[in-house]
Amino acid sequence: MDMFIDADDCIAGRLASVTAKELLKGNHVYIVNAEKAVISGNPKYTINNTKEKVKRGDPYHGPFYPRRPDMLIKRFVRGMLPKKPRGTDALKRLRVFLSVPHELQGKGFTRPEAARNNLKNKYIELGKLTERVGTKKTW
Repeated sequence: MDMFIDADDCIAGRLASVTAKELLKGNHVYIVNAEKAVISGNPKYTINNTKEKVKRGDPYHGPFYPRRPDMLIKRFVRGMLPKKPRGTDALKRLRVFLSVPHELQGKGFTRPEAARNNLKNKYIELGKLTERVGTKKTW
């Protein structure tokens, strides 16, 4: 079964946990608008923390930390899956996109209720975060 998720104004970590559960059930999951997902917390702290993660390590041997919003969400989901063949197979059923591609237009997108942004504190969108970290804007 296919599940289509719109990440617009959803909290990235909660979205990743809902996605991981669906993947482990055997569903194919497509996430669109990855650049509009949010991370809660002070934006300055989040930007500095992400810059440290990106610059850490050796460019040839890692650790490799993504800069694009779609790859960040995929990494969040990967961290919530088991490190076994079952988790590897589940990750292969995940597709994350920047904006909405032509082949997915007209599909019934849902926003998980658990991942909705009801924050009253500070937060930053993944698109703005990755621009500040050094990604070229392609969305």
